[in-house]
Amino acid sequence: MEALKQGTDALFILLGGIMVLAMHAGFAFLELGTVRKKNQVNALVKILVDFSVSTVVYFAVGYGVAYGTHFFVGAEELAAKNGYKLVRFFFLLTFAAAIPAIISGGIAERARFYPQLMATAIIVGFVYPFFEGIAWNHHFGVQAWIQSVTGAEFHDFAGSIVVHALGGWLALPAVILLGARSNRYRKDGAMSAHPPSSIPFLALGAWILIVGWFGFNVMSAQTLDKISGLVAVNSLMAMVGGTLTALAFGKNDPGFVHNGPLAGLVAVCAGSDVMHPLGALVVGGVAGAVFVVMFTLTQNKWKIDDVLGVWPLHGLCGTWGGLAAGIFGSKALGGLGGVSFGAQLIGTAMGVTWAALMGFAVYGALKLAFGLRLSQEEEFEGADRSIHRIGATPEHEVNW
Repeated sequence: MEALKQGTDALFILLGGIMVLAMHAGFAFLELGTVRKKNQVNALVKILVDFSVSTVVYFAVGYGVAYGTHFFVGAEELAAKNGYKLVRFFFLLTFAAAIPAIISGGIAERARFYPQLMATAIIVGFVYPFFEGIAWNHHFGVQAWIQSVTGAEFHDFAGSIVVHALGGWLALPAVILLGARSNRYRKDGAMSAHPPSSIPFLALGAWILIVGWFGFNVMSAQTLDKISGLVAVNSLMAMVGGTLTALAFGKNDPGFVHNGPLAGLVAVCAGSDVMHPLGALVVGGVAGAVFVVMFTLTQNKWKIDDVLGVWPLHGLCGTWGGLAAGIFGSKALGGLGGVSFGAQLIGTAMGVTWAALMGFAVYGALKLAFGLRLSQEEEFEGADRSIHRIGATPEHEVNW
């Protein structure tokens, strides 16, 4: 029976890792559909290469920073218990690699390729696992301190703060330091729309992310005996809540409609294991509205050229999710309890502050040392031809 349990646990978390790996295709196609045609190839290449760099760095450094262990032992030891430790690494790697995938959408269309890969290595090797270890592995006694102050530990079941808020708040300094795309905001106050290149690809990316998210959330149990249908249904309810409010607040805009479910799913990650489904519906609904309102403000009023809206979507909706776990996870609102709003407030503030500070530190240093942005000529030509020497439809372009 023990051997059977080991095998099923390894298979369970492996399937979760594969589902979250598939989400990276969703990140790629969401970005591909949102950017202009001359930057589509770059969107695809960035996500794949960022994932590859993340894998090497997280294997060699980041996983050890977070969990105090390493893989520099014999294969016989690694294969123990059906290789569960290895597939757990695979699963948690897909979370870590989501950080540069999130940032990629914010800095699209004008960021240089290799400085971003350097940023990926630093973030996945240290910045992300440092906070991951605090939240999920009780490093430095922070969780014990929070519990002593508030009566409960900081609760983040599937990463509203640890993954999404960190990704969004790391992206914001990068977006600010890069500056807006050329001609996005003109001196006379007018704005160039820079419309998406493909709504179907944008929608495809959103759907891939939605489906994979059930692996992201449900498989965060990490062993089969801890699986909960509550997590699955709460994820579903938050997803549809985000969709419906994004539809209403976004006035039928398809870009908002397809990002609305992602906003809901971002927000429900933290408390998906403790909320009532109706609470999850409200949490997702609020997140959908937050995304539409804040995306509009950042783009049109504050003139922060966050191409995919990753700060509103992941940074702000993730922040809301961290706080919402302490509200809707309480027994008073139908949740399972065991959470504290005070603990959620402290943990959320720590994650947001850490990400924002490190975002300015990492991208500020890279800007000084190497530069972050394509030249004006390269940006005008597009990242596809400037960096990769080929466009998205090369046969058509040659014939033309």
